[in-house]
Amino acid sequence: MARRATLDRGMPRDADEEDGAAGDLPARPGRPGRRSAAQSREPEQVSALWSEARGSRGSSAQRAGSGPWRGSGGRWVVWVLRVVAWAVVLVIGYRGVLAIIHGSSSTSGGTAAPAAAPASTFPATQAEAYALQFGGAYLNFSPATAANRASLLAAMLPAGADPQLGWNGVGTQTMQSEQVAAISVQGDHRAIVTLLAEINNSQMIELGVPVYTSGGRFVVTGEPALLPAPKTAVPPTAPSPSVDTTAVSALQSQLPAFFRAYAGGSQATLRRFLVQGARVTGLGGTVTYNQLVSVTAPPGGATRKITAVVSWNVPTSTGKHADAADASAAAASLQMTYTMTVVELDGTWYVQSIGSSAQFPGPP
Repeated sequence: MARRATLDRGMPRDADEEDGAAGDLPARPGRPGRRSAAQSREPEQVSALWSEARGSRGSSAQRAGSGPWRGSGGRWVVWVLRVVAWAVVLVIGYRGVLAIIHGSSSTSGGTAAPAAAPASTFPATQAEAYALQFGGAYLNFSPATAANRASLLAAMLPAGADPQLGWNGVGTQTMQSEQVAAISVQGDHRAIVTLLAEINNSQMIELGVPVYTSGGRFVVTGEPALLPAPKTAVPPTAPSPSVDTTAVSALQSQLPAFFRAYAGGSQATLRRFLVQGARVTGLGGTVTYNQLVSVTAPPGGATRKITAVVSWNVPTSTGKHADAADASAAAASLQMTYTMTVVELDGTWYVQSIGSSAQFPGPP
């Protein structure tokens, strides 16, 4: 059969052989180089079957969700990244502009500081002391001491100035105290020093003294100015605090012993009334305890901030103390208000701190 197939493909045969073989074999296709209709249709059928197979696989993959997405090809990720990148750039640019603005403002603020440097070189402390000396001479006058006053003032005034600075030589004035209230520096060499003084035992005044300095020397350049003293401020109405009457009762019975120890200044005795670790220094015997006037304790927990008003016996002109137990001795006493932090431990109140009070004392 193989040999016969070979002869059929490549070797010519006689007509007799062809006729004889025609009865045994099926009819051969047409001539070499031509294809029958069936053979021509075979590629088309194969292509159709291949397309159907690919289509069925594609639809199955899409139904299964495992096929690739044939949309924009992942371009939405690129756009998201672009938006994020631009946002970062905008934030960095915005912060950079702010840094430049703040940098320039701080630089301008820094350049303004040297402008105030000449004023800071003015010898303010010496000028204040010089003005105090001038005030002591100027605010005391009497016909009996006129010559001495003129001599003192002449040493602090420019040459040729009136040594009495306008005083007509009549009357008497006495200054009890003075201190610097303020100083207004007006340049490298000039300032006005304001003195707060008490004269004639009851009158409070302010005195503006013009001072000039150069090369370490000072002079009062002209007549001072009399100014009104500060007015007394009116504080707000004292609030009505809530009071823990139980704590107040306990403190009123326990605090007197503490204040006696606080007045004496013995740290060994004082330590008995303090919270462990508290640092409180006593008054060292400068006063003696008289009485506890009032205690105000708000409601709260074991730690409270309270206000205590205590009366101290102060030394008299003889330098002696009068103890409250000595009824025959006359004693001067003063009331003072303290802010205290106290802590309750097992029903006993211990002191953690004590200091000046800015609060209104409560009712006695």
